[in-house]
This record gives sequence, C-alpha cells and structure tokens, in this order.
Amino acid sequence: MAQELKQEIGELIGRLWNLVEPVIAAQAMEVLDIEYRRESPGWVLRIFLDSERGINVDDCARVSRALGDLLDTADLIPTTYHLEVSSPGIDRPLRKLEHFQKHLGDIIEVRTISPVQNRRNFKGALQGASPEGVTVQCDSQDYSIGLELIERARLLYFESLERKSR
Repeated sequence: MAQELKQEIGELIGRLWNLVEPVIAAQAMEVLDIEYRRESPGWVLRIFLDSERGINVDDCARVSRALGDLLDTADLIPTTYHLEVSSPGIDRPLRKLEHFQKHLGDIIEVRTISPVQNRRNFKGALQGASPEGVTVQCDSQDYSIGLELIERARLLYFESLERKSR
C-alpha cells in the first residue's frame, strides 16, 4: 500500500511540475523541487523556486497567488492541502541533471530508492553528472548512481564552501 501511494504521489508531482513550470519560467524563475506530503496539519504542497537574482518574500507571495488560482482550476489534487512557495535555502535540493552539473566538486547528500553497492545514503564530493547518473566520491570511493535511482539529493552548502576554501 505504501509503495502504491508513493507511486501515485510521484505521478502527481510530475503532472504538477508540467503545470507550474511554464508559469514560473515566465517570471524568470525556476522550479527546483516540488514536494507533496502528509504532515501534522494535513497535506502540504511545497514548491521551491530559484532565480539568478535569488528569491524574496514578494516573489513567493506573487507566485503563490498565481499558482493557487492555476491549481484550483486544474483540480489535480483530490484532497485539501496547504500550498507553500519558498526558496530552497542554502542546502538546496538537486533534482535535474542541470542542478547536479552546476555543483560539480561540491559536497552533496544523496539517498537512493534502492541500494547501490549495498548502501542507500551517500555524502561526498560530486565528481560527475551525465544523463546516465552522478558520481559521488564517498569514503574515498567513487559511486556511480543512476538518476532514476535517486530518491532525493541536496547540496551541502557550508561543507562545500569549507572544501573550496582549503
């Protein structure tokens, strides 16, 4: 049952991404990640944005109003939910190939859907990123991880900054 729900949520996020991405791109911003999950107050739809100039509170409020109307009209989500639009913060999520390519050499965390060489959690320097996957140097070993196996990944900003200053 849990696996079915996870798959349904994944499919819903894909449809949501296709719906909201053009609206956000028209405002010179990028969708970094979309989360839809059950939390203590109920279901929450979180959309993380970024842009070349950064994201501020006014950007989030403006996009939230536009997306609220769009999501109500599209009626893709069958339950009541709370919409949150925000910047990703310092430890930003990495979802697309382009996100990984921007952060070559940086320290990242990756969690996989299924084990890769008997492990699911990786933390280390991002050595490579291609359509086939990413290479993370973790515990003095390189691990090749297919993009389709990545459950979640994020940049570790301060650890990357510390590594660059050495």
